[in-house]
Amino acid sequence: MDKNTLQQLQAIVGEARVLCDADSLQNYGLDRTTVWTAAPCAIVLPGSIEEVQAIVRLAASEDLAIVPSGGRTGLSGGAVARSGELVLALDRMNKVIDFNAVDRSLTCQAGIITQQLQEYAAQQGLFYPVDFAATGSSQIGGNIATNAGGINVIRYGMTRDWVLGLKVVTGNGDILELNRGLLKNNTGYDFRHLFIGSEGTLGIICEATLRLAPPPQERAVLVLGVSDFPAIMDVLKTYSGALTLNAFEFFSDLALEKVLAHQPLSPPFTARTPYYALLEIEQSHPDSLDTAMSLFEHCVEQGWVLDGVVSQNQTQAKNLWRLREDISETLSFSKPYKNDIAVTISKMPDFILAVDQLTQQHYPDFEVVWFGHIGDGNLHLNILKPDALSVEDFNQQCNAVSVAVAELVQSFGGSISAEHGIGLLKKPYLSYTRSDTEIALMQEMKRLFDPQGILNPGKLI
Repeated sequence: MDKNTLQQLQAIVGEARVLCDADSLQNYGLDRTTVWTAAPCAIVLPGSIEEVQAIVRLAASEDLAIVPSGGRTGLSGGAVARSGELVLALDRMNKVIDFNAVDRSLTCQAGIITQQLQEYAAQQGLFYPVDFAATGSSQIGGNIATNAGGINVIRYGMTRDWVLGLKVVTGNGDILELNRGLLKNNTGYDFRHLFIGSEGTLGIICEATLRLAPPPQERAVLVLGVSDFPAIMDVLKTYSGALTLNAFEFFSDLALEKVLAHQPLSPPFTARTPYYALLEIEQSHPDSLDTAMSLFEHCVEQGWVLDGVVSQNQTQAKNLWRLREDISETLSFSKPYKNDIAVTISKMPDFILAVDQLTQQHYPDFEVVWFGHIGDGNLHLNILKPDALSVEDFNQQCNAVSVAVAELVQSFGGSISAEHGIGLLKKPYLSYTRSDTEIALMQEMKRLFDPQGILNPGKLI
């Protein structure tokens, strides 16, 4: 970046809020992927939507690419700055702007941490239900830009379902106020939904109005040891037909082994089983827990479930959840090659079998860890790097097989990215989920909102 541009940025946000030191460039230049090297030209931290607008207009005049940056918890390279881009970090834009108890909504800046938003909602006696392992560091703007999912999707849906309105700055530097918090607004194209999941390629999300829910009632967590994967689907069908499920997760015994090796947790029960299902039920009726236990006995009689445990208090419930939620953190020690894929729930048993056969054929010496949000069709396939293999050689081997995995996903009518977005990592495989016509229309949309192509270039499309 030339001196004149640097001085203009400093004039917009203040000298102390333009960072060029090596530590900042490294910290802000990457997300949680480990494939690329951070190489931004500078980091700028605006404090208002007007400052974001001024930065974008300056960047457009200088033909300077911008990478929007939230909590940088993404797993697809969507927040990577590797080619001299300016990182626009929203950390300072972290306030709740308005709360409306009648509408059960709040308006906040995009840089607020997801957990802080959840806590604020709880203080008002309400509930923001989008929840996942990175809520303590992810930012709401990044959640919206990737349409984040998480553990409550089976009951509450994705981030998209909770966004009532947005304020964004487009690549032209225009400020758009979209939907204005309305529940019903039937006035043509809803641009709000274009920006949800757009990964910062159409505009920079600066403010959001979010819908809130009544708080859930007391919840209980069950972990069930399951004989094989098809049995998990039988358990899901049995429980979802009789109870309201907040979550239905699964993980393999190898996933549990990795968690227990790194975390001070105990196995859910003595005997180990091939798979585990974690269910969270809301005790909305006095007999909800009795019903859950009756269903458990039925599943045991059918041979689907081998053992099980139900939480007796909130501390135990949290520890049972950690058996599932801590998987990603513990796998990070093994530099995993991640696949975030989705198929319809009814196709899962056949799909899992087909992918297992594929991985056994191509990765006979690699550890393969399965876990995911089985209740909404989202599977996480993780290939673990052997200690003796370099990261470069390991990724090269995995990339060679990713085409076969993508072809398999396509044959099942699934998605190559269920909740992590496309970014840089999944871009070569987008055509296995989207048609040529769809991709061409996405490119046209990009040119409409960002005609100079300065917003997160190289990502998604």
